Amino acid sequence: MHQVDTAFLRRLRARDERAWFELWEAFGPVVRGTLYRWGNGRLGEETLRDLTQDTLAALTDSIERFDPQRGVRFSTWLLAIAKHVLGDEMDRRYALKRGAGKRGASLDDSWMGQSREPQPDAIYERRVMSAKVHSAIRCAQKRSEFVHFEAYRLRVLESRSGREIGVLLGVSEPTVTRHCQRVRDVLREELRNAIEQWSFTEDERAEPVRAGLAVEDALFDEALGEIWRAQEEILALDLRAQMAARDRDPKRGQA
Repeated sequence: MHQVDTAFLRRLRARDERAWFELWEAFGPVVRGTLYRWGNGRLGEETLRDLTQDTLAALTDSIERFDPQRGVRFSTWLLAIAKHVLGDEMDRRYALKRGAGKRGASLDDSWMGQSREPQPDAIYERRVMSAKVHSAIRCAQKRSEFVHFEAYRLRVLESRSGREIGVLLGVSEPTVTRHCQRVRDVLREELRNAIEQWSFTEDERAEPVRAGLAVEDALFDEALGEIWRAQEEILALDLRAQMAARDRDPKRGQA
């Protein structure tokens, strides 16, 4: 079996708290949103948080056994683990209702095979790709000077003009262009790092090309901005749905 072996995964195996936080920051929202959709709004905030943590913990525990040579994408593997964790929770609740002590199924290598269940849908795959892009953006922000990144954020993520950004930041328009180029170069590097870190198959490594992120600067900015804004809209919809469910039945927030 080919074992995935990167510096980041070695940190996960070593229980590096920072690595765990990076995993949570990148994919916590993806898992949480997926669990919320599966639960049809019936899972409370505390339960969603616990199940998300359990999913990522199970991913970390089983990462040494993950075999990308079976052709399974990282996103499919993560989804299978989330299904297992949610199913185990439902079994536990059912057992408690019946007064029985049913034991949950174990997470064995069968979860890395090609599932007969429905494969990840377009929304889920888009969220996983967006999570990688968001991770790259956060890393680029940490590496960049504040004014440089702010210029790029306003130009690309908010679609402001160079002239307007120059006025807001107190610099010339050519300086805004130079700031954006510096950040863009860092972003390309961080995006390559994010794709390499969480892409275990050739199909996944080709995602940036399909998403329009392997092109010249203007088109790169346009594709990046579209991915970012689409993900923000999805997260906003999730939040509104959660708030609506809570308003309909406040007790659900305590489930």
